[in-house]
Amino acid sequence: MSETKKILTIQDISCYGQCSITVALPIISAFGIETAVIPSAVLSTHTSGFTDYTVRDLTDDLPGILEHWEKEGIYFDAIYTGFIGSIEQFGYIKDIINSRLKPDGIVFVDPAMADNGEFYNGFDQDFADTMGELCKIGDYVLPNTTEACYLLHKPWKEEFSKEEMLEMVDELSNFTKRHVILKGDTHKQDKLGMIVLDKDETPSIEFVYNDKIDHVSHGTGDVFASAFVGSIMVGKSPTSAAKIAGEFTKRALEETIDDPEHTYGVKFEKVIPEIYGLLDSI
Repeated sequence: MSETKKILTIQDISCYGQCSITVALPIISAFGIETAVIPSAVLSTHTSGFTDYTVRDLTDDLPGILEHWEKEGIYFDAIYTGFIGSIEQFGYIKDIINSRLKPDGIVFVDPAMADNGEFYNGFDQDFADTMGELCKIGDYVLPNTTEACYLLHKPWKEEFSKEEMLEMVDELSNFTKRHVILKGDTHKQDKLGMIVLDKDETPSIEFVYNDKIDHVSHGTGDVFASAFVGSIMVGKSPTSAAKIAGEFTKRALEETIDDPEHTYGVKFEKVIPEIYGLLDSI
């Protein structure tokens, strides 16, 4: 029997709102990957569209978790970081990666800190610069255009030309050891796309598109990143993984679009049974 791969994801728990760990854990697990978690914070809801939410920072818990895992000899085939609660956590997260990742392990960094031209509540340029240092030890970095602009100290705008997107990817290549997946390409009508930079052996750049769904919901980036991570972990190429994750996210949006009350997340749960069909067809 082949050994089940193990992945650790480090991001927040939003108790309500279909994002972060409550998205990553079921989606990655559905790919047959054993998924462990370290919560960076616990929030009563996510921060988009809700007010007066509670937040408990868990920075002080990280070194104790690492110490226990070192005693138990727990290692991971991959580590995937998402929403990080504070600048102080970055040092602890690097310690966890250096200590608990297998020698041939993979690091995924989703620099979840901004969207639509603005930082999430509580983040700033100092946070982005520190995030950039974490990205540099990542094998896969998955920013949207807003996050890319903050990483690169560039002004953000609603639409970028194909040439501008390629320029950003080129500059972002300095922020990763292997691959960049830049989300938010809108220059093709009625499509939403991403650019995939593969730096292994023969470097390549590919555009990947999905039909654009006219519905705005929180958490699509987390859904995409989780499906991408799962696809890579079962052996898909970066481009194939981007196609699978994009299609999975599109279908989740399609399941959500007829429910105008459901803007706090997407109904990804309804699409989980389709994962193996996507793996077989893409």
